[in-house]
Amino acid sequence: MSKVINIAIIFGLFFLLGCNSISENEEEKELPNILFLFADDYTYDAIHALGNKVIKTPNLDRLVNEGTSFTNAFNMGGWQGAVCIASRSMIISGRSIWNAKEINDQWKKKENFELAEQSWGKLMEKKGYKTYMSGKWHVSIDPNKVFQTVRNIKPGMPGDFFKNEVKKGYSRPINEKDKSWIAYDSLNGGFWEGGKHWSEVLKDDALDFIDDASNSDDPFFMYLAFNAPHDPRQSPKSFLDQYPIEEIPLPENWLPEYPNKEAIGNPKTLRDEALAPFPRTPYAIKTHMKEYYAIITHLDQQIGEILAALKKSGKDKNTYIFFTGDHGLSVGRHGLLGKQSMFDHSIRVPLLIKGPDIPKKHKIEQEVYLQDIMATSLELGNVKPPDSLEFNSLLSAAKGESQEKIYKNGIYGAYIDYQRMIRKDGFKLIVYPKIKKTVLFDLKNDPLEINDLSSNENYSKKKIDLFTGLQSLQKKFGDPLDLTSLVP
Repeated sequence: MSKVINIAIIFGLFFLLGCNSISENEEEKELPNILFLFADDYTYDAIHALGNKVIKTPNLDRLVNEGTSFTNAFNMGGWQGAVCIASRSMIISGRSIWNAKEINDQWKKKENFELAEQSWGKLMEKKGYKTYMSGKWHVSIDPNKVFQTVRNIKPGMPGDFFKNEVKKGYSRPINEKDKSWIAYDSLNGGFWEGGKHWSEVLKDDALDFIDDASNSDDPFFMYLAFNAPHDPRQSPKSFLDQYPIEEIPLPENWLPEYPNKEAIGNPKTLRDEALAPFPRTPYAIKTHMKEYYAIITHLDQQIGEILAALKKSGKDKNTYIFFTGDHGLSVGRHGLLGKQSMFDHSIRVPLLIKGPDIPKKHKIEQEVYLQDIMATSLELGNVKPPDSLEFNSLLSAAKGESQEKIYKNGIYGAYIDYQRMIRKDGFKLIVYPKIKKTVLFDLKNDPLEINDLSSNENYSKKKIDLFTGLQSLQKKFGDPLDLTSLVP
């Protein structure tokens, strides 16, 4: 009798272990795919469905309508003029700006395997994901140490854009008669370097990746980094023709020149600022906006083809799609052209999430960092986050499960030692250490950051509170810049 019982027990244990084994395997198979679409120089309001009535972005509009939009997503800034390096280093490493700089410096000196182990791609790979990457990299470690499949790595700028015959792309247009630069002329090289527009090259890589992934049961993680809409802002003529100059409104916060541009690290010699002549003219800015909108519409078309291929593969049903930019862009606002400022147009980006259980047409106003996408994907992939991770998952918020504010102490921003910023409770304080100046904006009543309240006595306490909060964030993120002498 006891022998029969023992056999039954053994059989039962075997059955339970077998069931556990099966459920574990099923769990692994059910891991969702991650498609990350990364644009360059993409400011927060350059999507039609998010309020821009001029720009044409039907495929990004679809992502907005079929998912959740975080309408206040930010990049922390940069430790050099190429702000993209900091942004991309942060999202790959999961570290905040100054810690990301440290790891980026290490990658420059010694690209060993150990330094790559805690990177985004490697973390997903160790969980069983097939990882793919194509496009702009701009991180100091070899992308082949981070991703399994790598194609067509692009630099920050086309190599041929700096040749003498292409320098005509700078300091223009002088006036309506200036035709020294034609944005659709493929003979200028730039985005057509190699014979095909870079956005189309990346799209083709993406279609190949999807085809490969469709033949595998493994979950995939695709990191697709477009150079568009970064300058040189080139697109086929049919896209430029969609934006007549006379139909493009001048930004309300347009200025001929920002009065403290040198003191905030935006001199005439900064490459971004050299693209249009000084002082800025309405015609020059409208021309740059025309080219900016056109290349975005061209980018949108490539994204549409990628999404269509994903749907055709059948993988879309278990795929989370993320779209954002590495930072924003001024394009004439406040008299600036680049991304080297703490104004919203330069640090704020769209952040879109679509997935099987993500609410549709949902907008979330709470302030987050764009690099939170990495932490979110780790949670989706059931990946244990490394101790070095400093950003937070947005998954609960995106699903509507949590209303809790993620960054209670405010959003921090920095640009070299020229600017510091805190954005909290509907206000923004920017500090310009070189000239010992602060500016203060009431973002609820002045979202375009036009009216500086720093000298208004009614806001003295607010300014002090924000400055104290900024110093706390500096300490938290290891900011080396001492602002003590500037305390209001």
